[in-house]
Amino acid sequence: MPTTFTGSEGRTTYLHGEEWGDGTPVVLVHGSLATAAEEWQVQRPLADEGFHLLAPDRRGCGRSPAAGGEDFLRDAEDIAVLMGDGAHLVGHSYGGLGVLFAAARRPEATLSVALLEPAAFALGQHHPAGRALVDNLRRMWDQDTPDEQWVIGFLKAVGSNPDEFPPDFLAAALPLVPVVRRGRPGWYPDLPLEELAAATFPKLVVSGGHSAGFDAICNDLAKRIGASRKVVESAGHEIQLAGTPINNTLLARWRAIR
Repeated sequence: MPTTFTGSEGRTTYLHGEEWGDGTPVVLVHGSLATAAEEWQVQRPLADEGFHLLAPDRRGCGRSPAAGGEDFLRDAEDIAVLMGDGAHLVGHSYGGLGVLFAAARRPEATLSVALLEPAAFALGQHHPAGRALVDNLRRMWDQDTPDEQWVIGFLKAVGSNPDEFPPDFLAAALPLVPVVRRGRPGWYPDLPLEELAAATFPKLVVSGGHSAGFDAICNDLAKRIGASRKVVESAGHEIQLAGTPINNTLLARWRAIR
């Protein structure tokens, strides 16, 4: 059920979101134009396997505090607090950037990291498809396009099919467009790659097998931080919605570590 999270690590953070199950903590961090409930419902059964799933709405999304623009550095601060004494971290798309920085900040409290097509758009630029993906997104940020058109273009650019989303999703996503457009972009160059490469916790980078550009980004990231690499097809960019294949992958890793 919806809850408000609080945490410590020298301070308190308040975020709205979803909380399921008891056991080893897992923090699930959603991407852009969404809320935790929309992105992580398919993972809810994992709470029955002895895990405490915490799925916050990032600032500016859902009923969490408002934000002028999404900011993965601020997200990382919130995630670091929610980790408590130790947690597995899972981040999708823009949420993956917050996970990267939180894990680098608190490696001793990070049990594992799984990144589902993270928006690490400074990487993969040695590959033509990686450059094309990021160039397209950067052009979108420079265009004065109405939000109604922009959201469709953005979803297509990252490999989602707007026609497959229910009408109520697009209606709910529209108010979040300014939060994305005014946010810290994913081509931020200073990722904590060396810190993550030096960390000993298990790392996994997953792509959806639908985009050569995202494959290039995921391959580059996995190589630089010493992560395992996996492809989970059938859901495009929304890898978490693939259900059983990604759930089994996550569950096997969590069980091996807790």
